[in-house]
Amino acid sequence: MIEEYDDAMFDFSRGEFDSAIVKLKSVLAQSPEHFDAQLALGMAYYRKGDYASAIAEGLKAEKLRPQEQLAHTNLSLFYMKAGDKAKAEHHGLQAKIESWREDAKKAPAAAQDSELQMAKQAPQPVKFPSQPWKKKRTDGSTN
Repeated sequence: MIEEYDDAMFDFSRGEFDSAIVKLKSVLAQSPEHFDAQLALGMAYYRKGDYASAIAEGLKAEKLRPQEQLAHTNLSLFYMKAGDKAKAEHHGLQAKIESWREDAKKAPAAAQDSELQMAKQAPQPVKFPSQPWKKKRTDGSTN
């Protein structure tokens, strides 16, 4: 199955979308949860200009991974090309939200890694204003 997916992606990269679609459908028949194949199938239809099929396949990818940024990004693109600006904007926003979630997941780990933290500025010494009422005496004591 991995070899068939690789063959499909090779065909896709060469612009042979019909062949890629056949192979990706075969992969998905054997393994319906294969997210990358599902995502690629939607994109293959998009590249052929079949936006309705691209959207249908993109929605299947979204069901497999509802919080996947790339699934929403692709759907936004598909809907925009199909002329549905409202749904395109919806999925564009969902993609942005997922990118923020991903950033938030990474932030605590980065904060704990001392090599990734920004250098902290050394504290500046506190300077007290001059105190004219304290005069130095010649014997070293103050008032």
